[in-house]
Amino acid sequence: MKVPLAFIAAIALTSCTHLATVKEVEPRLAGVKVSTGKDPLANLDHWIGSAEAAWRKLERDPADSVARDAYNFAVARICTNLRETKLTPWNAPVRVGSHTLAWKHDPRPERHPAKYEFIPADQLVIHGKSMDVREVKAGLGAPLVAKRVADQAHDLAPTPHFFYCVTAVARFTGSRCEIAIEEPFETETVRAGGRTWPLAADYTAPLAMMLAEMEPEDLNIPRLLHPAKFAATTKVARLEPYDPDKTVVLLVHGLASSPTTWFPLLNHLRADPAIRDNYQFWFYSYPSGFPYPYSAAIMRQELDAVERRFPSDKKMVVIGHSMGGCISRVLITDSERRIWDRMFTVPPEKMEVTPEHKHILTESSIFSHRPEIGRVIFISTPHRGSELATNLLGQVFTRLVKLPETLVSAGLDEARYLKNAPGHKHLDRFPDSVDTLAPDNDFVVALNDVPIRSGIPYHTIAGDRGRGDSPDSSDGVVPYWSSHQPGAKSELIVPSHHGAHQTKEAIAEVDRILKLNLKQSNR
Repeated sequence: MKVPLAFIAAIALTSCTHLATVKEVEPRLAGVKVSTGKDPLANLDHWIGSAEAAWRKLERDPADSVARDAYNFAVARICTNLRETKLTPWNAPVRVGSHTLAWKHDPRPERHPAKYEFIPADQLVIHGKSMDVREVKAGLGAPLVAKRVADQAHDLAPTPHFFYCVTAVARFTGSRCEIAIEEPFETETVRAGGRTWPLAADYTAPLAMMLAEMEPEDLNIPRLLHPAKFAATTKVARLEPYDPDKTVVLLVHGLASSPTTWFPLLNHLRADPAIRDNYQFWFYSYPSGFPYPYSAAIMRQELDAVERRFPSDKKMVVIGHSMGGCISRVLITDSERRIWDRMFTVPPEKMEVTPEHKHILTESSIFSHRPEIGRVIFISTPHRGSELATNLLGQVFTRLVKLPETLVSAGLDEARYLKNAPGHKHLDRFPDSVDTLAPDNDFVVALNDVPIRSGIPYHTIAGDRGRGDSPDSSDGVVPYWSSHQPGAKSELIVPSHHGAHQTKEAIAEVDRILKLNLKQSNR
């Protein structure tokens, strides 16, 4: 098994990232004692008083950063002690010592605070390469992670829980303290005391908690080798509350990978106000052992379901890494019958196979572009395949992928009708994902003769391992001759191996392209 596993390491896209670790600790602020006693109600009264005292200082001097930090710290402790007291001020104001504690009403049912656990971000210690920088914004308010149980059937959640970026702000009128939950992805500022303040935020903490709850990295290879076993993990998922006024950026991972590969990019992009104010990020997650035309067919079904639940008139941006870029390429292509006629000896209606097999073959070969997609970014994408899929190790490895019986039997039917075209790779079985990354694969050869849909701009980012030898370059998995896509609006070569999407150069380029998309969309 050592040889195939070495090959897995070579083709696993180097996109896998270490999962974040999140530990809840006792927070600290210089000169402030956190443990005020064992009585949660008395503690709550103490922190309301502390927040009010700090607020009165801020009213006198809005530039007093010490008072602002003390205010934010106290508001965070109010939220912590609310968890412990089990009080529900969102139902009705409650008396706490000399104060009346109230909660600002939000009419949106999905924002009802009873659905959430509010975790102060200053209590979270975060480690992991995917969260290399803690992206925060200084301002007024206590940054929190709002955690709630997700309805997996309806929420399009990537994990069992949603983890949202929110900020608590306390406003004082006489003895009344009103807590409001503000959303940094909806507003950059907050009004309090007759002034406008920058709204404090911790953009990394919710991502880190989500990443820690996601499927561990050791599922990436099983989802490749046994795709049928993990078919239920296929889904389009969203990271934040749906906003019809924001453009969806849909991220598609590659071979032997998962959505975890995108977290370094997400962590940095969402720290840019122009990006977070105008975009919302979603994933397409799938078992990567399926041939990518088949995965693209499933993705089209998922997008149909998304469109019914979250209709939008804004064109989404799709970003695909490696094989995820190949899937994205299919989504902006009108194949008509050109691929089918290149591959098969008879038209679909004359193929004598079961309805199920015909559906599989036609959905994988005859497709139209997705009208909801307005732009695509290809990163380290093997448009014309990779020789790693055709060498001896590739041939050994591809036998380890266990396709479901439905695809195996469909492959037997398919083989009876394939054309014997010279230079094409013919199989006696249904191709798996590694097969569809071979340069001489029937589908790969045929697809590259079909142009991308006119009017959909696309961009290319590729790695050259820092050698500066393009066009003779390679990222170690995908050579330039395969990642290069004629007609691209831009092409950037970064000094990276195959995990280019996690480099600062590629992230900056994605940032640039998304801002360009904003300008061109608003014309």
